[in-house]
Amino acid sequence: MFMKPKVAFICVHNSCRSQIAEALGTLFASDTFESYSAGTEQVPFINPDAIKTVLEVYQYDMTNQYSKTLDKIPDVDIVITMGCNVICPFLPCRYREDWGIEDPTGKSAIDFIDTANIIYKKILDLKFRIETGIIT
Repeated sequence: MFMKPKVAFICVHNSCRSQIAEALGTLFASDTFESYSAGTEQVPFINPDAIKTVLEVYQYDMTNQYSKTLDKIPDVDIVITMGCNVICPFLPCRYREDWGIEDPTGKSAIDFIDTANIIYKKILDLKFRIETGIIT
């Protein structure tokens, strides 16, 4: 029986890129992996521009998501860091990679859409690599 791997998308504040990745992972890859997001710090709310972008572009409502720290997610199999230019604390996993995505916070709506589209493509690529056994 196939056990879906748990994937953690990690960022500093868990308010924008990692939240978008959790949402798009849930929307487009939940048949292949479980998506979680967390940060090294917690903030009071998710970036409103991230919520708006995912809703407008992908028709997915992120309003039930919330910022959480690493200790608030289950043990994971795969860790994806979003490119925060900080040293992430050790999070045990079988596989890890960094996506190196620039934070669109404080930038234009087009920057948010571009960021979401980059994450979308990376989610589909991750899904393919898991399904074909490239990542085990």
